[in-house]
Amino acid sequence: MSEHIWLATGEATVLAADGQYTDAMPEVMIGNVKGPVGHAFASMTGQVAGHPRMFVIRDLNQQVRPATMMTTKMTVKSEAYVELLGGVVQAATADAIVDCVAEGIIPKAQANELCMIIMIWLDPRCATDENLDRKDLYRTNYEATKLAISRALKGEPTVDQLIANRKTISHYALEGVFED
Repeated sequence: MSEHIWLATGEATVLAADGQYTDAMPEVMIGNVKGPVGHAFASMTGQVAGHPRMFVIRDLNQQVRPATMMTTKMTVKSEAYVELLGGVVQAATADAIVDCVAEGIIPKAQANELCMIIMIWLDPRCATDENLDRKDLYRTNYEATKLAISRALKGEPTVDQLIANRKTISHYALEGVFED
């Protein structure tokens, strides 16, 4: 890892337990507060209709370090969705960030020099699912956030990995589209 982290990106997907809509697919940008991520972070302080932006906090008066802004990848249309986003999902995201610092994935010495933007996808069915497993929603978001941060800071997948698996891995939406 270089001395300064100017712009690192990562993503991860962790799938839900059977019968749940709790898949997590965060996308992460990490960088120095004086660099491009810091500029993007500062520009996100205003709100956009349907796309709430919030600092990631563990609980009242417990904003994480590095300072992190989370937003949604899809338009929010219900209060119940916002409650899940600002509750279980935010808690899982915050805990993953703190654990990344504690485990050395994020350099502790740079925690106040870095900032992150995390784009969250939360299936809208979660907000109306009477059988929603909040523990699974926490698990998927925690695991995926931690993995996305780790991948960002390790530069994974590498270009060599992408080239090596180009013919063996394809986007899931293409299943059955191309026949041999």
